[in-house]
Amino acid sequence: MKRILAIAVCCICAAGAGAQTVKDKAQSMGEKTGVDSALGVTPSTPEFVKDVAISDMFEVQSSQLAAERGGAATKKFAEQMVSDHQKTTAELTSVLKSANADVMPPQQMDDSHQKMLDKLKSLNGDAFDRRYRADQVEAHKTAVSLFQRYAKGGDNPALKDWAGKIEPELNSHLQMAEALPH
Repeated sequence: MKRILAIAVCCICAAGAGAQTVKDKAQSMGEKTGVDSALGVTPSTPEFVKDVAISDMFEVQSSQLAAERGGAATKKFAEQMVSDHQKTTAELTSVLKSANADVMPPQQMDDSHQKMLDKLKSLNGDAFDRRYRADQVEAHKTAVSLFQRYAKGGDNPALKDWAGKIEPELNSHLQMAEALPH
């Protein structure tokens, strides 16, 4: 059944593949919809790098905002997220360089993360804290899954090792986000 679902996703994605290969388009769509996570599909190296970079950008920017607007517990968590995710961004760049990976991380967030950030910018007080918490829980669940899957089956040894090293820290972030008041 899982294989049939994966084939169906590939077929749907193939219709609009354009210049991208069917495989790349299917992986991209599968990652965005959560299908890859549900099926345990390992992301390609370009997809992993893109998703990590976008996730870090969202974490840093939303947490900088939370450090200004949030309640005391939110501010404390947000400050740690800014620091930790700036560190993982720097480490990703370093690993890519040392591994001679022919992949460049994007320099801006995708539309879905930008919309989440814009929504957060429109909120204040308890509504801000609740939305920030919900976004952080969801973002860290997604990140933990992404890193676990790449650490298990990624094709770049240096990135695979790095993903395995970072995943426990992301799991800790998830637990901290879940403990925020809501």
